Order: sequence, then C-alpha cells, then structure tokens
Amino acid sequence: MKYTIAAALLLASAASAFAQAPATKPAAKSGAAAEVQAPASCKAQAATKKLAGAALTSFMKKCEQTATTACSKSASDKKLKGAAKTSHTKKCVEDRVGS
Repeated sequence: MKYTIAAALLLASAASAFAQAPATKPAAKSGAAAEVQAPASCKAQAATKKLAGAALTSFMKKCEQTATTACSKSASDKKLKGAAKTSHTKKCVEDRVGS
C-alpha cells in the first residue's frame, strides 16, 4: 500500500514538473528568415530535471508517445507512404527521444 501511494505521488510530481516546463524561447531573427530550434531531446530534458526511477520511466514513456505522434503527423504532412514513412518516423522519434 505504501509503495502504491509513493509511486502515485512520484508520477503526479513528474506530471506537474512536465506541465510546468518552461516554454522554449523563440529563436532570434536574422534578416528575413527566422531560425527554428528543435526542442531538446527527451533524455536531455530528463537529465536537466534530474529524474530517476519511476518518474524517469513515466517521463520517457510520455515523451516517446508525444514524439511518435508528432513524427507520424510530420510524415503524413509530407505525404510519405510505406517504407519511407516508417523510416522517417523511426529516425524522427530517435532524434526527439535521444540515443
């Protein structure tokens, strides 16, 4: 019972920490074009937040799901099909999650 409550508290604190993460600052404009920076990888974010144990596992799972959804949408926007879509999605998720 104690472990269940402790796990629930860890997950709740991890979720609130994830929700309160500061938004990335917009990139400085150089000339007419603006450079867009990719968000830090999930592993880098977890290291910055010093997550460990169940909180790390929960954070990484949520982050990977978010990355998969975003990468699938990106592949659909590019009208990729079959192996090209699979390859794009796999590479995109690896980049977002971090190796």
